[in-house]
Amino acid sequence: MSEFLQLFTQYNIIGAFWVNIQLTLWSALFSLILGVLLLMMRISPISSLRGLAGAYVEFFKNMPLTIIMVFMVLGAYAQLKLTFSDKFVVNFFWLAVTGLSLYTAAFVCESLRSGMNTVPLGQAEAARALGLGFFQSATEVILPQAFRGSVAPLGNTLIALLKNSTVAAAASVATETSSLMSTMIEFHANSIVGIFLIFALGYIILIIPIGLLTTALSNKLAVRR
Repeated sequence: MSEFLQLFTQYNIIGAFWVNIQLTLWSALFSLILGVLLLMMRISPISSLRGLAGAYVEFFKNMPLTIIMVFMVLGAYAQLKLTFSDKFVVNFFWLAVTGLSLYTAAFVCESLRSGMNTVPLGQAEAARALGLGFFQSATEVILPQAFRGSVAPLGNTLIALLKNSTVAAAASVATETSSLMSTMIEFHANSIVGIFLIFALGYIILIIPIGLLTTALSNKLAVRR
């Protein structure tokens, strides 16, 4: 028991979880922006934009996240010289955010598309009848309703993103939870079960409130027809 308690004083476990939370929040913001843009392209009347967005979504949906994160280090950073900061820790953090955002944006787009299924076709037709163009119809009529119908899928995507943030270790983010867990196991092999429980319970504490919140919001914002 004493060795178990010693882990909390010897290692910055809370700080590691905070790194993953930051990875999740920044990636959620950027993936939401990119996901909305992809959705706009997928419902665009321009066929080339629809094809480009569809190809992006299919590519990243079927690409393992670990490969993307490794590419951010060995390809984007080492070969293409993509840098965000002179400090290695900061640079690898934002490389991980970039990889997570590119990957998650495909799922955000699909979540929003599922929300669009709750918007009656007559809404778009009414918008066109009022003289609204494509962009106005999408941003003022369709998207607001699509967001209301996709709260639950977006919540699931956020939960998946939080869990996927542990793959940031592949992008050399050495201060996040999976890296710290590996270090702790290396030097405290006799406490593997305890170490596992620490991180498992930590993620349960983070994830359950997200699920409860998105479920409550989904029920509250659901369009009654």
